[in-house]
Amino acid sequence: MMKLNLSPSSDGRLKILCLGAHSDDIEIGCGGTILSLAEQYPACTFHWVVFSAIEIRKAEACRGAELFASKRIEQSLFKEFPDTRMPFVGSEVKDVFEELKAAVSPDLIFTHNRDDAHQDHRLISELTRNAFRDHVILEYEIPKYDGDLGRPSIYVPLARELYQTKIRHIMDAFQSQTSKRWFEESTFLSLMRLRGMECNSPSGYAEAFYCHKLVL
Repeated sequence: MMKLNLSPSSDGRLKILCLGAHSDDIEIGCGGTILSLAEQYPACTFHWVVFSAIEIRKAEACRGAELFASKRIEQSLFKEFPDTRMPFVGSEVKDVFEELKAAVSPDLIFTHNRDDAHQDHRLISELTRNAFRDHVILEYEIPKYDGDLGRPSIYVPLARELYQTKIRHIMDAFQSQTSKRWFEESTFLSLMRLRGMECNSPSGYAEAFYCHKLVL
């Protein structure tokens, strides 16, 4: 497979915008890739945005951002839009994107897959593409009951240390979710193992993304 290198901005820093509808979405969807990029690009910075982070979930979102991006976070936003009801307050969510567009021009954006079965996820994906038309956007996947996994086109192989660190951080940060039957280490490992097999990852594990536009 062809490997692509990212070009940092003129100031030498790779600016990365991470968007998640809910408190654990970024970490589950692209946590390993975030850890990998932080190693590859020591000067990279993160703009971290969670749209539904309420009460204990806000504390967990803050913890997740701290564990995965540490001191590299340049801006963090933790909004309190209602879980599962974001399309009904779409105008207010859109306002957040307009503010983001005016504040940052990222080199790379992580957001939800446009074909995700969760309505909040689909809205965030749609508004990402609407606001950032000339940017590299990678759409991550979230395993769920709906069975909406597709055929991704971009893979990020993860070294053993990275995928294990991802799992450890997720289980550490999001304690409120451990009662849910799907929230298990085996769920996250299984998806990364499947994607690792598909891209022939040396470790056997990888994260995968959907990219609908890319200029070489």
